[in-house]
Order: sequence, then C-alpha cells, then structure tokens
Amino acid sequence: MNRLLYVIGLCALAVPAWAGENIVLTTGFRLQADRHEVDGGRIRIYSGNGVTEMPASMVAGVEPLEAMTPPTSSVEAAPFAPKTEAAGSNGAESREVMPVDPPPAELAASAARKYALPSAFVASVMRTESGFNAAAISPKGAIGLMQLMPGTARKLGADPNQPVENADAGARYLRDLLARYEDRPDQVELALAAYNAGPAAVDRYHGVPPYRETREYILRVLKAWNPPATPAK
Repeated sequence: MNRLLYVIGLCALAVPAWAGENIVLTTGFRLQADRHEVDGGRIRIYSGNGVTEMPASMVAGVEPLEAMTPPTSSVEAAPFAPKTEAAGSNGAESREVMPVDPPPAELAASAARKYALPSAFVASVMRTESGFNAAAISPKGAIGLMQLMPGTARKLGADPNQPVENADAGARYLRDLLARYEDRPDQVELALAAYNAGPAAVDRYHGVPPYRETREYILRVLKAWNPPATPAK
C-alpha cells in the first residue's frame, strides 16, 4: 500500500482531456487540451470550461491535433458511456443539501484512514461527485456523497442512502480500483476513469476512455485535490 500511495503522488498531474492539441509533460504523459498560453515561467492549459496552470518547466513540448489518434465515435462508445449524471459539478440533480453528522469532510477523512488513502484524495472525489451533498441523486440512480450506483453499493454490502456507509463504500471502491491498476504508471487516472465510466470501459480502451466527460471528470478531481508534498509513509 505504501507503493500505491507513492504512485498516487507521482501521477497527480497526468490528466488527459480530449481536445485540439497534446501538451506533453516531462513525465511522458500527454494532457489533451483545446489550447494553451505561456506567461513567463507558467503555462495555462485550456480544456472545455476548465483551466489548469502549472510551471512551464513541467512541459516537454506541444503536439498539434494532426499528431493525435482520432477519438472513437460516439456511436461506438455509446454502450460504454460514462455515468454523466455522476453528481455535483459532475451532473447529479441539484437537491436541498442534507445535513450530515459527522460532516462530509470528516466522513471522507475517516473512510480514507480506514483504507489507507490520502484523505484529500477521497474528499476531492466526494466533492466532484456530489458537492458533499448526501441527498444527491442522479437521473440514472447514483446515490449520495460518493454517487454510488445501487448495484455497486450492493456488491460492497453498503446502504448508499446512509452517508457513513456511502462514504465507506466509495473509498473502498476507490482503493480496489487503485489496486487493480497498481502496476500502471497512469494508475490514478485509470482508477478515476473506472470510477466514472466503469472498469469495462477502461479495459476496452486499454486506458482512459475517449469520453470527454470522463477526461474532464479526472481533471476536476485532481484540481480539487492538494496532493502531499512527500510520499505517504
């Protein structure tokens, strides 16, 4: 598990998002974007409605759109479409926020400790999924803080309508997905893609699926996460 957390730290900035050019990072990962701007020693990368800023020293180069493999058509991707209703800024229906005791941040921290994950990482997923709203329910039925689908919750033995069980099951599912891709350099991206679009889609594409929603979801989670400066012990 120590190695697992170490890889999380290393992969935090490796976030793909389909658009018009590839920003090639010094780590070897490619961040697909609409466009970029260089301002002194910083680079701003624009993708959809989001902007990511990082030191220009982290960028090895830029590849034009012509150098990239075209994405799979929406018709082909449809059977494996991500759960775009997956919450908060990720698409869940807006409902009155349910008061939760203990508060959502504490639930995230407790579940993270139980499964040896960074608490900020679990909290960033919870924030992106539901906006910390335990009452969030998506049009397709994803429930609660971690936006668990009923079938996933059943497999994990959790009642998704109970915030404590919801947070616990969501963190356990994240732990299981991280372990599934532990030997991959893009471990965190794949785990988040599987959480959003399902492991079958990741397996089919042998990596992060070419769904814009999934790629932007990964970006939102990692932007909400302030990773530790040193690997967890």
